[in-house]
Amino acid sequence: MTVLTIVGAVLAAAIAIILILAAMKPDTFVVQRSTLINAPADKIYPLINDYKNWASWSPYEKIDPAMKRTYSGAPSGKGSVYEWTGNKNIGSGRMEILDTSPSRIDIKLDFLAPFEAHNKAEFTMKPEGGATDVTWTMRGPIPYKFKIMHVIMNMDKMVGGQFAEGLANMKAVAERK
Repeated sequence: MTVLTIVGAVLAAAIAIILILAAMKPDTFVVQRSTLINAPADKIYPLINDYKNWASWSPYEKIDPAMKRTYSGAPSGKGSVYEWTGNKNIGSGRMEILDTSPSRIDIKLDFLAPFEAHNKAEFTMKPEGGATDVTWTMRGPIPYKFKIMHVIMNMDKMVGGQFAEGLANMKAVAERK
């Protein structure tokens, strides 16, 4: 056996293992983070329900300061739309608030570039004495090609860290008001 044959066999085995591990991954994902904010829900709700307020807390707003933003539909709440186009780190996409109440906001989240993905995001606000427990959740399908990426990278850690950062920013903004 030549060295080239051995290297080829090892490479083929590694690829086969990655493909098998990808096939064993779940068909959906959920990323969720929570924080306790020392403010009532009615002070937190407008930070989420009006996309123009996201610049004050969303970690994604700072990734590309030159990002182009478009707001359409309702000014806030159900039917409000936020579209963005940015650099390779932020890509492009669209969010639309599908439903809203003082304790929950449901969002349709469509990524268009650098890859296409269609997910749901939700924010829930639960009173805890004079504070509010805020939870940010994103869920969606995982097509097979993305399952391959999930073998190598941990989406929960990557996106979850950004959610935790956003909630910490939201806490600072809400508690300052």
